[in-house]
Amino acid sequence: MARRTHPLTEKEIKAAKPGDKPVKLFDGSGLFLLIDKTGNKGWRFKYRINGKEKLISFGVYPDVSLSAARNQRTEARELLTNGIDPSAKRQTVKQQASDAQANTFTSLAKEWLSKRTDLAEKTKKMIERRLVLDVLPPIGSTPITELTPKLILEKVLRPMEERGVIESAHRTRTIISQILRYGVACGMAERDLTTDLRGALKPVDRTHRPAIIEPRKVGELLRILKTYDGSAVVKVALLLLPLVVTRPGELRHMEWQEIDLDTATWNIPAGKMKMKTSHIVPLSGQAIEILKNIRPLTGQGRYVFPSTRSTARPLSDNTLNAALRRLGIAKDEMTSHGWRATFRTLTDEQLGIKVEYAEQQLAHLVKDPLGRAYNRTKHLEQRRKMMQTWADYLDRLAADTEGKVIPIRATQ
Repeated sequence: MARRTHPLTEKEIKAAKPGDKPVKLFDGSGLFLLIDKTGNKGWRFKYRINGKEKLISFGVYPDVSLSAARNQRTEARELLTNGIDPSAKRQTVKQQASDAQANTFTSLAKEWLSKRTDLAEKTKKMIERRLVLDVLPPIGSTPITELTPKLILEKVLRPMEERGVIESAHRTRTIISQILRYGVACGMAERDLTTDLRGALKPVDRTHRPAIIEPRKVGELLRILKTYDGSAVVKVALLLLPLVVTRPGELRHMEWQEIDLDTATWNIPAGKMKMKTSHIVPLSGQAIEILKNIRPLTGQGRYVFPSTRSTARPLSDNTLNAALRRLGIAKDEMTSHGWRATFRTLTDEQLGIKVEYAEQQLAHLVKDPLGRAYNRTKHLEQRRKMMQTWADYLDRLAADTEGKVIPIRATQ
């Protein structure tokens, strides 16, 4: 085919047919359309630099129109005028884009965490859990060069603030700050973007006792508790507390002589109770099973949950909360005492159980219509049914990974 002497038109391009050999339709100044034997049409640009002839592709027609191909030709010729090889420039741009995609917040965070050999293992796990839960899903795939203070605030910190975990939001901001500072030191980030977020979050309110009361999140928490890999005694205490909802101190001081496995009852002496009144805790089937499992380990001693240092003493008062922190549960999200509020809220709102039954179970100072305090056996059978219903409900929440558990209103 003879070489063309005039610019191409869209009409000519559309009408062009493949031949036995590749067909070239020239537009001028090095640009031509290559039509292969199958009819595919692709733009090519031929040029010379440093005495060598070279060829690069501008894309496929009609994805790249005639005018777009001409624009690319103009840009390429401007590079040539400045002594720059368009092909080399393209490779540089591709490499920069590839580097940007590889240099994401996730990759930087993982590298930073791997370098933190100064951190205790439980601290590293807590940080890793916080990243996995709140940070990496919304911004992990974002290249560091595209990260902005606004993105961090709106995608990570604001959602945490809105669900009420203010202290965790502040801690997460600190973690992101440490990661970005590491990136600056390594030349992967320009600066610590979180400095622009000072004062953007609500201050931490240290007066409330946090508790998780949203059913789906309760299920998540229960699943997290089962992953505890520390002391077996502490793990059992973590799993039993939601089933008995006593004060953490009462659970820690639980003694084997107070438990009657045959009647599924835990009798707490008055001296151990906050209100100085003895208390009866009905034990669900799940609670009994947990106690039977731990009995071979601690049943020869006084306490169900003895200290790791001395079987003559119970677990220390901060053990359970420290275990929650180790699992990545911040103290403004949930404390061991928070199970009482969780129980009080969900038995009412999700299970439809009478408030007075729950209050009696929590050993609150409940009075009858005449102002007299209920005795410790009041509503015992109703409470026994309630605690089994509660345990079964927790099992369903723990097993439900899709948030499909439907509230069941109890028959009162």
